[in-house]
Amino acid sequence: MATDSSTQTETLPEMDEDDFVIITHQEANASRRPRFLNDISDYIDSIAEELWPINKKIHDKPELGYGEVIAHYTLTAYMKTQPGWTVTRSAYGMKTAWLAVYDTGRRGPCVSFNVEMDALPAIGHACGHNLIATASLAGALATAHLISLHSLPGRVVLFGTPAEEGGGGKIRLLAAGAYKDHGVDISLISHPGTAADCALTHTTAYIRIKVEYFGREAHAAAEPWLGVNALDALITAYNGISVLRQQTMPSDIIQGHITDGGARPNIIHAYAAGIFVIRAATQRRLEELVGKVMGCFDAGAIATGAKVKVTRLMAYKDHVPNRLLGRSYVRYFNPLVPEEGDGGRDGDGNEAGGPKKISEDQDVDEMRGQSGASSDQGDIAHAMPSIMPWFEIPPGPGGAGPHNPGFAESAGTRLAFERSLRVAKALAGTAVDVLTVDGLLEEVKKEWKRSMNGGR
Repeated sequence: MATDSSTQTETLPEMDEDDFVIITHQEANASRRPRFLNDISDYIDSIAEELWPINKKIHDKPELGYGEVIAHYTLTAYMKTQPGWTVTRSAYGMKTAWLAVYDTGRRGPCVSFNVEMDALPAIGHACGHNLIATASLAGALATAHLISLHSLPGRVVLFGTPAEEGGGGKIRLLAAGAYKDHGVDISLISHPGTAADCALTHTTAYIRIKVEYFGREAHAAAEPWLGVNALDALITAYNGISVLRQQTMPSDIIQGHITDGGARPNIIHAYAAGIFVIRAATQRRLEELVGKVMGCFDAGAIATGAKVKVTRLMAYKDHVPNRLLGRSYVRYFNPLVPEEGDGGRDGDGNEAGGPKKISEDQDVDEMRGQSGASSDQGDIAHAMPSIMPWFEIPPGPGGAGPHNPGFAESAGTRLAFERSLRVAKALAGTAVDVLTVDGLLEEVKKEWKRSMNGGR
């Protein structure tokens, strides 16, 4: 919150005891076009042609997690040309992690943006991380520009976060103290997809597990009774999980595949292994579901006499969006949505529609923002207030959505890039609200604490 009397601040609207914001009819009309939106929009439009080749290079040179060398260099090289920014490459012991800091020296909130860079094996940027990078990059730069233009207090930190696709780069940055070192108050990011735009994206909690069974070899035809079949143990566990699904909740997801099914058919299999992914709507539910899956793993061992070893490989927490930050995002995003659409077409050449205004009913918005996917931004959301707005881009050929090569094609289009800039403007507006609205940050943090305790 602003403490310098010379800075421009706004007043947080009055809130009643049920957390409803009380505003007048005149205030409601005035809020349709937020005060700083024109400055933000004009600035991002002015740098669009600088950002397009950066976006395109990241998209066209896909790199896997912790190997985002081209993206790392391209982004940091650009940030080093920006006045007022201090850039650190290969930060916190990770070759492709980086950060850029814009510090006014005036005491105030610290707002942060996360940049993602990694692609998927064989199918490139089929999760649109080039667009995530662009939106966060543009949003951070616009926030810094507004700070300079209006002598606002506070700081902006832009984090280059490697390996979202299963590598947990943000978790490593959290553990290394990156966000704490810079006194970060809020974290902003976005994500593209083919569903309608929303501000309150809620992802699932996730864990990836390796299960191994150890048995004993024997001749499968001559003396099978001397063996202990590890593959039978794994198949028993797999089938047990399939049966378990009949009693799981609609938001529970259990997936698995066999990575090692034995040596040869005529040998009783002494070793078998598989990878399983478990997801649930909340961290608490995930823990309950993991316990049930562990029972299936144990059942396979008991049924066959094999020994079982379970290794937890990676886990992401569910992303819990902050409603007050989400309200600011919608306030900036909706006035930017063109009434006649933007002429988007899908990968088959059909009119794709979108973007669309986000519902101002936050219950509706959060319902639309429910996702079965997972992200390490969830761990950030459990450490500080966060939003991860979902934004619509046209699907690829055949209606292809994320994690399909057709979506990678769509993520590389100029239209997708332009939609990411619209998101950047709303993210920057959200950050500027935190810097300028008296009392907003305190209310954001209260809301975050309530949500972490299971309330709202």
